[in-house]
Parts: sequence; structure tokens; C-alpha cells
Amino acid sequence: MDTQAIAKEFVTLCQAGQFAEAGERFWADDVVSIEAMGPVPVSTGIAAVRAKSEWWYANHEIHSATAAGPYVNGDQFAVRFNIDVTMRASGQRMAMEEVGLYTLRDGKIVEERFFFGLG
Repeated sequence: MDTQAIAKEFVTLCQAGQFAEAGERFWADDVVSIEAMGPVPVSTGIAAVRAKSEWWYANHEIHSATAAGPYVNGDQFAVRFNIDVTMRASGQRMAMEEVGLYTLRDGKIVEERFFFGLG
């Protein structure tokens, strides 16, 4: 699959609310995930990225989420996410906007980097 096909399938899964499945389908074993904020800014390796993802879902209630894109350039693609979420610990509900930039190698995501909107 080329970048366009992978990106389209990734976004289709996300649009169906299958965020974890999208990651599992396309993460490389040595994937690196870089967050703009959070308890662990860099997670390296598929086990660490899975753990980060599991922590996020365990600590947040998602009311709705959308994924727009993909926006492709060479071996990278970007996706814009809008998420209505409540943090379980505080009960604070917020609207999050972020862009994920994904870099591919051999048909797998080797890096995902997230940018958060401050609006």
C-alpha cells in the first residue's frame, strides 16, 4: 500500500471510532509517539505506545470524536481530530482539537506526533 491508501484506511477507521484498531493495524514495532502534553511526552516501542493509549482511554470519557483528512505529503500524512471528552479524575469536560502527523516506513507508522490547538 502507498501512503495515500494507508492514510485513507487509517482515517476511515478513526471516523468509525476505531482509534485503537487504526493504531494496531499500522504501528511499527519500533513506533515513537510524541505528545505535546501529558504524563509521558515520548513513548518508544509498540508496547509503550499501547500502554499510553490504554491509559488515555481509561482516564477519559469520549462523548464524540471526528477525524478529517488525510492530508498527504510523501511518506507522511496528517489528520485533524476534534474530540469532546471528559477527564474522569476531575470531571472536567472539554473540546479538544489536535493534529496528528504520521510518518511511514515500509507501510507502517514509525512516528506519530501530536499538535494541540490552544483555541
